Amino acid sequence: MALTDLVTPLSKRQTLGADVYAQIRELLISGRIMPGEQISLRTTAQALGVSVMPVREAVYQLVAEQALEVMPNRAVRVPRITVSQFLEITAIRIHVEGLAAQRAAQTATAALVAQLTDCNDTLAREMGAPEPDASRLIALNKALHFAVYQAAGMPILLQMIESLWLRIGPILNYDLRSGSTRVQQRTAAGHHARLIDALQHHDEAGAYEALKGDIDSAAQYIVSAGVLVQADEVRG
Repeated sequence: MALTDLVTPLSKRQTLGADVYAQIRELLISGRIMPGEQISLRTTAQALGVSVMPVREAVYQLVAEQALEVMPNRAVRVPRITVSQFLEITAIRIHVEGLAAQRAAQTATAALVAQLTDCNDTLAREMGAPEPDASRLIALNKALHFAVYQAAGMPILLQMIESLWLRIGPILNYDLRSGSTRVQQRTAAGHHARLIDALQHHDEAGAYEALKGDIDSAAQYIVSAGVLVQADEVRG
């Protein structure tokens, strides 16, 4: 789905630059736009109901964060990620997000466990639907993960996690978008259930291992699916 079909028009009374940035950033983090997808400043501005200037500012801020890239012909696109880049970011995610899960396990409340359980149950039901809604799956998966990370109570760590998801988000939920067997088997929901159980019992090691299993499982599928590129193909 094109970015212009996903954004919400903005009011002139809002802080346009920040809101344009926030919308595009959220679409990248949540994996709603694909690697290689080009972003037209003019078309995006029209979809948002703003001038090109705030869109240009937001896009070039995201270029500076390596979430978008400018091609030799000046076109802006979502970067295509290589196998080596993906594996490196995955290894970092396991340690960083695993730390957040450990910290969340220390102080997890009954309210957090109930919130996560409800979210995961909804995710599992959607996965079991005859035609799962990929957008809903992606939103539920992100909501569950970030509820855990926020519960860690470490704002700098949360920013680091958001930065990693910004880089990897467009490919991160490939299995959820593609209707893979992992969706049919509710693989992610199973990992989440183990994570929630560990949080409920304040089991830091268990929370880390459940989170690691979730990340590893999705990463292995994405690598095996052949949707990543080799280093010499990135500019293709």
